[in-house]
Order: sequence, then structure tokens, then C-alpha cells
Amino acid sequence: MKVLITGICGFVGSTLALDLLERQAGVSIAGIDNFMRPGSENNRSRLQRLGIKLFHGDIRQASDFEALPKVDWVIDAAANPSVLAGIDGRGSSRQLFEHNLGSLVNVLEYCKTHTAGLMLLSTSRVYSIEALAALPLMTSGSAFELDVSQPLPAGVSGHGINVSFSTEAPISLYGSTKLACEAVALEYGLTFGFPVWINRCGVLAGAGQFGTPDQGIFAYWVNAHLRRRPMRYIGFGGTGHQVRDAFHPRDLGALLALQMNTSRQGGRRIYSAGGGPLNSMSLAQLNSWCDEKFGAHPIESDLRIRPFDIPWMIMDSALANADFGWHPELSLHDILDGIARHARENENWLAVSGI
Repeated sequence: MKVLITGICGFVGSTLALDLLERQAGVSIAGIDNFMRPGSENNRSRLQRLGIKLFHGDIRQASDFEALPKVDWVIDAAANPSVLAGIDGRGSSRQLFEHNLGSLVNVLEYCKTHTAGLMLLSTSRVYSIEALAALPLMTSGSAFELDVSQPLPAGVSGHGINVSFSTEAPISLYGSTKLACEAVALEYGLTFGFPVWINRCGVLAGAGQFGTPDQGIFAYWVNAHLRRRPMRYIGFGGTGHQVRDAFHPRDLGALLALQMNTSRQGGRRIYSAGGGPLNSMSLAQLNSWCDEKFGAHPIESDLRIRPFDIPWMIMDSALANADFGWHPELSLHDILDGIARHARENENWLAVSGI
């Protein structure tokens, strides 16, 4: 099997490459990256030593695909992954659409030319912000918890959010580009006869992630706490009760391998994938974990309300389990332990991450 990974030198792309080499016998991997993300250059030599062919290119440019080899599958791990993209002053809304949606057309044309299957990494942020904000929540200790005794909308249960949950606007500019990518990818696959799998991923986390507050919150929080950086709980009363689940890209790699190796032709093509309730915690709980690991560090409260923040998001992976027998194996505490070890060994990691 031959696989091309876009954004291969990012945290997710590079981890998926390493996982596939270990998991898939006889796999050959190539990758393309524009090295725009701070820290991505760090992964180049490690991947090359493993025999991975790297191409320095930009998938927004159709001509940069001309030198790429023919493959059986493309894993699209290249995107601007921040919900604040296009509005945070670090890039324009036009750039966001060029990065996430415009570039996908070039990926799909490549898949059409070579009849290569596509594994599209989508996001939990395709779900409606207003519908998420309206979920009935209660406080349990230092975390928000879904109140399952109240009427719940379609697509949500005590197990989390699944693909039936509302995708009505607003979902953010970022979320809209990813939702549009899903639709276009499915249409290309059906029209031109190549397989497409879409996984709406929750928070991906692990050692070596280039953590920032809006991209990689678990890695950022651990590194910032260890280095005694000023930190804040923003919104929702400034308590840090907002909850996320997380899983490791190696567990995502297991799901992708199952999908690539299935003989199934039709049926469901979009799945939710995440850590689930067992691998979830609030910011306050994460900070308590860091306090125990590194010593107490005070956190400021910021009461301002930001339009794209949500109080609770846990992904329900039951459909992936039912169809592929998949579930995440690495616990959140094991993930955090790995991040902490890496943080201690790399004291300049926040600078590497562009912080």
C-alpha cells in the first residue's frame, strides 16, 4: 500500500506516518508540507530517516502535485485547525478558505487522476455553536456535565456528540470550511469512483504537539503550567469548568487503517472520533492534574464571553466502534504523562510552538 500524507510534518501528520509504518505491513509513505506551522521543521529529519519521501510544497498550488508519486490513499492532515482562524488577526478569512477548502480541490483532483482513496480529517467544530451552547448542563465538582435527565436534541447522549447533531450555522468560519470540505469530498468520490472516509475528530493530543491555546490546549496547558506562564480561565464564569475529551493520533491511525483495509463499498462514510467520556476533563481538572505534577500555579479568571467558545464537547465514537470495532486505547492520563515528560525534556517547547 502506498500512502500520501498532506501536512506530514505537523504533529498529527507525522504521528500518523509513524503509526502506519508500524501498523501496516509493506506500506510506503510519501508526504508534502509547506512548513508554515512553527515547529514542523523539527519532524523533517526524523521522517526522512525512516525512509519517508518528503516534498516541500504547498497544496494550495496545483502545480506542486505534479512531482508527487502515484499512491493508493491520501490522508489529508493539512489545514488551519483553529476555530479563531480568519478572525484572530494572524491570517485573513480569504487565507483560511484557501488553506482549508481551496487546497482540498487540488487534493481531490489528484485523487481523481490516480483513483486514490481519500481519508479526510474533519473536526468536531462542524457542529452548531448555538445548539451546543443550549445543551442542558449541570456542575459536577469542577466540571460541566450533560444533564441527561433533561430533554436532549438529536445527536447527543451521555456518550457525547455524534454525526446526527446539528450543523446549522453558526459553526465559525473554520467549521464552515471543514463542513464544506466534507460535502465536496463525498461528491468527488461518488462522481469519479474513489473511496472517501471522513472522521470528525475531537481534540487530538500527545507528546510533541505544538500546543497553543486555540490549537492543542492540553499540550499548551501542561507546558505553560510547568514554565509558570500567566494563564487564564476565559468565559463561563472564569471557573475553568468547560470540558473536552481527547485522544492520541496513534489511536486515530488505528481507525484510518481499519477504514483503508475494509472491503465495504457503500454505507456510512462520516464518523465521529474522540476520547469519549472516560478521556474527558475540564480545564480546572487539567490544572489540578498539573498542580499535582508540577506544584500549585494560580490561574486568573477572565469573564469575557467569546463568540466561538463552547462549554462542553465530548465525542461519541459508538458508530466507529459498531462498524470497525474501534475505540481509543490510550487513556487521557497516559497522554498527559507523555506530554509532561516531553515538556520537562524540552524547556523551550512553547517557543518552538510559536508562543
